[in-house]
Amino acid sequence: MSLSDFVITLERFNETHLDGITALYNDPVVTRQVLQMPFQTVDVWRKRLASDNERVVQLVALHQGTVIGNLGLEQYSRIRRSHAGSLGMGVASAWQGKGIGTKLLTAALDIADNWMNLRRVELSVYSDNEAAIGLYRKFGFETEGSLRDYAVRDGVYVDALSMARLRHMPGTH
Repeated sequence: MSLSDFVITLERFNETHLDGITALYNDPVVTRQVLQMPFQTVDVWRKRLASDNERVVQLVALHQGTVIGNLGLEQYSRIRRSHAGSLGMGVASAWQGKGIGTKLLTAALDIADNWMNLRRVELSVYSDNEAAIGLYRKFGFETEGSLRDYAVRDGVYVDALSMARLRHMPGTH
């Protein structure tokens, strides 16, 4: 089945999504591909939600009211880095490969380009996460470097890739 077979909605992350976002990132398949610690509590996500910062956009993908994906986009607050931001994403294991990441990235990059005026969006992704790397490349992200022993996963150090998408604007090179 493809995404067109389902009604998927995107919303800004809010209080009603706390249980769903907690469940999403407590799924061992998802946890292993992101930097979240396992067994997070709802309070951890409530504190993240409490940050009232217009430079941070948190989106959730919903199917029949259930959180099946999340993407966070943050514009850097330093003046000389305000043209750039970073993103992180997680998709429920049962929904991976069904277009949820595409839907979230499309919305987030529209916000980055047309509302935040970001020239550069960057991310890090584990070097063995081929599906995510392929998705990011589809959206114009390019590998800028390899981050050796980037994080601990399953008790061993794993590498990640540093990737970025540069939006070419009139008058720039």
